[in-house]
Amino acid sequence: MRAMDTPLVLQHLATAARQLRVAVVTETYPPEVNGVAMTTGRVVEGMLRLGHQVQLVRPRQGDGDQPASAAGFEEVLSRGLPIPRYNHLKVGLPARSALQRLWALRRPDVVQVVTEGPLGWSAVAAARKLRLPVVTEFHTNFHNYSGYYGMGWLKQPVEAWLRRFHNKGEVCLAPTAELAAQLMARGVHRVEVVARGVDTGLFSPARRSETLRRSWSAQPDTLVVAVVGRMAPEKNLALAVRAFDALKGEAADARLLFVGDGPARAALQAAHPEFVYAGMRSGEDLAAHYASADLFLFPSLTETFGNVTTEALASGLPVVAFDYAAAAERIREGYNGWLAPCGDEVAFAAAACRLAGDAALRERLRANARASVADADWEAVTHRLLAVMEEVVRTHEERGAGGRDVVTA
Repeated sequence: MRAMDTPLVLQHLATAARQLRVAVVTETYPPEVNGVAMTTGRVVEGMLRLGHQVQLVRPRQGDGDQPASAAGFEEVLSRGLPIPRYNHLKVGLPARSALQRLWALRRPDVVQVVTEGPLGWSAVAAARKLRLPVVTEFHTNFHNYSGYYGMGWLKQPVEAWLRRFHNKGEVCLAPTAELAAQLMARGVHRVEVVARGVDTGLFSPARRSETLRRSWSAQPDTLVVAVVGRMAPEKNLALAVRAFDALKGEAADARLLFVGDGPARAALQAAHPEFVYAGMRSGEDLAAHYASADLFLFPSLTETFGNVTTEALASGLPVVAFDYAAAAERIREGYNGWLAPCGDEVAFAAAACRLAGDAALRERLRANARASVADADWEAVTHRLLAVMEEVVRTHEERGAGGRDVVTA
């Protein structure tokens, strides 16, 4: 069942106060590696554990991909095409007629549309045709990506497209209050905050490995600076390199570790072969890479949340990041990390240098890092999501399917 151990889920299946039938539509799902896939997998697992029924609609990930099925869980696979520059991911092709037939035979209580691609758009259209309540999710700042790919002129049209998409549902979900306020300011009419969690059982300082560090040519007292995530233009990796170059004035033997892969890796590796490139990692292996570092840099300015921030904190790493998204909510300057004003690259590099040059300060921040995300529990996140869904379903039922009034601007 992909992101879960099926027998474990069924063994612990609890009866919910109100059992919902939820159709989850997404263009990415585990074992694909990205924040949206991971978050969706965790939420699906949580809904099943709480006794809800889930129908997962997603693109076929490969020729041998087969739909999973278990008590309370059903996968429906659709056609998809590789995304340019992201060939390991698929964009789902439109499937409005197929979804209408599927949901007319067995109506879900609510349709949760995770991604805004063609499959997501057709899911919204099918649900509206059948008068089913829809919850959409805002996961990716596509409108901000355009500038990193030489297409800045697309920002406003993409923003209008996203606004129209999210206003076709009853409610749009955002992972932080800051982002929710931004979306409403841009014209999205109803936004609810559903945060993201972190697996503190997986990500832990206990997974630190001196053997792994030695493979990076790092001694016990060598400062290892980690950057984890997709290696792509929108991740602002050049700033991480500049900050690392600056902090070497404080820690001359420091090592810079990149964990991840993507279109920017080849050029970066050619220009800087002295860095450590660990490639794509997952599970306990990924957790060991986090825990075996000493400082985490997160230079991106295009995140809606930034799961790597909470994963790093759970792993006991002080974090240097810009003051927005998950960092703004989770990092307390001088307690578990350091924040720079958004876009202030000088302040970002200065924070990295400060932590690199003060081992005692890093140790204090490290001691507080894990405790600062102890409340970021996936079960609590799932309960919050279900509370929003139940309210959407209740409101939909009270006004009657025939009286549905959805803003489409």
